[in-house]
Amino acid sequence: MKRVGILLIVGLLFSSLAYGADLKIGYVNLQKALNESEGGKKAKADLDEIIKAKQVIIDKKGKELEKLKVDLDKQSALLSEEAKKAKQEDLDRKMRDFQRFVQDAQAEVKKRESEFTNELLKDLRKIIAVIGKEEHYTLILERVEGFVLYADKSIDLTEKVISKYNEKMKEGK
Repeated sequence: MKRVGILLIVGLLFSSLAYGADLKIGYVNLQKALNESEGGKKAKADLDEIIKAKQVIIDKKGKELEKLKVDLDKQSALLSEEAKKAKQEDLDRKMRDFQRFVQDAQAEVKKRESEFTNELLKDLRKIIAVIGKEEHYTLILERVEGFVLYADKSIDLTEKVISKYNEKMKEGK
């Protein structure tokens, strides 16, 4: 996949040079834009709130389970085999429910994070396209480790993208 992208870029550059076109190239660090834009910060704060709320419930249920286990251990000698078995089965069922709840909570957090990221990336890509058209860029690349090995800071458009995104957020999209 990387190889195809590099070949495409090299082909575009050579074809532009062959026709005498002016090349204007820039790059954007989307990860930085995601983390430092107002939308990214808001999404992270929203996600942190969701995580905290889930953690409160998980902690509460975990303490309840621990109390049930301690109670069962204390009563174990006094209970008949049938009663002990019933309580153990009840504890095991509650433990499975708890584990399922934790897994569901993790899946929900992952899903929400993905939704936030995808929405933000969609908005950032629109802004990058607008900058590309308005400022007549031939090519704007994503600064990804291992893909762009060197690029002069003067063609880094990340701060401009963040700034335009933040302006758009203030305007209400």
